[in-house]
Amino acid sequence: MSPILSGHISKFLSTLVVLGIGVLKAQVPDSGAYYRAVADVQHYTFSLRLNDSTNRIEGIAKVLVRFGAPLTYWRLDLRGPGALDAGMRVSSVSEDGKPVSFGQDTNRLYVEVHAAKDELHEYTIQYAGTPGDGLIISSNRFGKRTFFGDNWPNRAHQWLPCVDLPYDKATLDFYVTAPDKYQVVSNGRKVSEDSLAGNLKLTHWSESQPLPTKVMVIGVAEFAIDHPGDVGSIPLFSYVFPQNKERGFSDYADALQILPFYIRMIGPFAYEKLANIQSKTMFGGMENASAIFYFENSVGYPNVEPLMAHEIAHQWFGDAISEKDFSHLWLSEGFATYMTLLYLENKYGRDALNKGLSRDRISVISFSKKRHTPVIDTTSRYIEVLNTFSYQKGSWVLHMLRRHLGDSLFWKGIRQYYARYGGQNADTKDFRDVMERVSGEDLSVYFKQWLYRPGIPELHITWAYDTAHKVVEIHILQAQRKTFAFPMEYALGNSFRIYRVNIHRRQTVVYRHYKHKPGQLQVDPGVNLLADLQVRQVTKW
Repeated sequence: MSPILSGHISKFLSTLVVLGIGVLKAQVPDSGAYYRAVADVQHYTFSLRLNDSTNRIEGIAKVLVRFGAPLTYWRLDLRGPGALDAGMRVSSVSEDGKPVSFGQDTNRLYVEVHAAKDELHEYTIQYAGTPGDGLIISSNRFGKRTFFGDNWPNRAHQWLPCVDLPYDKATLDFYVTAPDKYQVVSNGRKVSEDSLAGNLKLTHWSESQPLPTKVMVIGVAEFAIDHPGDVGSIPLFSYVFPQNKERGFSDYADALQILPFYIRMIGPFAYEKLANIQSKTMFGGMENASAIFYFENSVGYPNVEPLMAHEIAHQWFGDAISEKDFSHLWLSEGFATYMTLLYLENKYGRDALNKGLSRDRISVISFSKKRHTPVIDTTSRYIEVLNTFSYQKGSWVLHMLRRHLGDSLFWKGIRQYYARYGGQNADTKDFRDVMERVSGEDLSVYFKQWLYRPGIPELHITWAYDTAHKVVEIHILQAQRKTFAFPMEYALGNSFRIYRVNIHRRQTVVYRHYKHKPGQLQVDPGVNLLADLQVRQVTKW
């Protein structure tokens, strides 16, 4: 695609007109490693103008960036203009009021820069267009017009010029001008709300904690707003559509119980408020930092409490600690899934935990038969990583680690991981290093087999009772291609006594003296092993 260029064209960009934008693309590697090495966005200021007559938006973005190396050009992610004005058309780029040369293609904005190492530069980008995605402009279930950001995984560039990958975190401000019938909610704290001529209103929100673009959003709609209370110094708010505000305020008040649990167990809440918001997100819930979006039928949803527990857990894992890239998504989704089960265990007891783990194990077994990929999946199709392995299998990895280390060391490691990487990015090795320091153990085999290797143990277990010798004989076969190493627990009959055997070979045989023939062999009675368990009794070998 030919570039769209500003009126001020440097010799460098003029050459691109002749040779094509591909020349520039070839010189700007398409990788996170490149960005991390040469540029780090410090702050975004997005000024947006919304209207009711069209879906076209007008924007001014100020991007403050620190350069890590001398550069003559830089790029931002931004969806370029397409048919029927879909996409964002940049009209100017400037620095300190002076025009800067730029070019656009389908998904990028290329900016000519004159930057030395460690210099700070702020670029002002004026643009307009109709978002094809990212900012969802539609009607809610009551036929009322709404505007909701929905950025995950890398859809923010559909409406915002940004570095649209999770490793580059920045603070931000949103200034939103919209018809005054709407309320505007966003990340951080509300700084001001001012009436303007023409029945318009300007709302300013500011976030002081660095965020990845996947959780930078605005929500603009006719809302009913409730303040159910505070957790310490953190105010909680509920934003719901006015037509069902009574049930919505009641449902979303569950946050008053959920938030304190995570603060007590993990560490301080990173943000200045927590808003739970009825929205038009394509997901069941989206963990936008301090401004969580829930699907519009979440009000009255029977599982709203675990849904909220999941999204609130993301405020620590995914938002405060963001994965370095999407291949490590389990550090977000697996953590939120398991933290939800731990919240339910704390509130309702061990049976609630086991019920959730049993349900999730069935899901993992089923999904493993369809897809043979590891939890840490390096596919570039990010939406495909949003699967059972990142969620339920990731959760199970944490559960088995908790059982291996014990509650005290497990929670100590979780708290240290958050203290070390809160406000930053981490990958699986970073998490493993923390847990190894806390436990004093080498966990390399554990992490390798459960996270970097596809599949789970498929155990064919047969057992029989030798009446003459009063011995239970158990044969355990790992039927999957590569063997795993793990402890397996079992109980005989209706006894509460738990036995443990360490499995690491293809076949393992266990002999256990028992006075009477047990009525059953209970494998994994405590629900502590992620495996496909097939148990069969035989009369003799």
